Amino acid sequence: MFGFKRRNPLEDVNLLELRPVRLAEWEERDDGVLVLHRPRPRGRGVLGAVNRLLSHAATQRIRLDDVGKVAWLAMSGSRSVAEVAALLREAFGETVEPAEERLGSLIQMLRREGFLGYPGYDDVDGT
Repeated sequence: MFGFKRRNPLEDVNLLELRPVRLAEWEERDDGVLVLHRPRPRGRGVLGAVNRLLSHAATQRIRLDDVGKVAWLAMSGSRSVAEVAALLREAFGETVEPAEERLGSLIQMLRREGFLGYPGYDDVDGT
C-alpha cells in the first residue's frame, strides 16, 4: 500500500571485489565430477518449518560442469570474484569468455539456492 521498496544491500557494491564462501558440503566423485549437497534450511518457527518442508521437494544434489567445479573450489572466501574469474581464464582460455558474466550467473544461482554467501551481506562469516 505504501510502496516501500527494500533496498538491495549489494546495489552500490563492486561485486568483483566480494569474496564468496561455500555454505554447502560437496564431494568429488571418482569420475572427477563435483556434486554439491543442498544445505539444510535454517530458521525457526513456522517459516523455518515451511522452508524445511519445501526443501524436501527440491533437488538435493547439484552436479557442476568443469567451469563450475574450478570456480567452486576457488570460492573459499580467500579470493575475490575477480580473482576467480582470472583463474577461470587461466584454466579454460577463451571458451569461458565472458568470464565475469558466466561466473556472476553461477554465483547468483548458487547464492539464491543457499550454496554460497557473501560475508557481511549474508548470514555467513568469512571462514
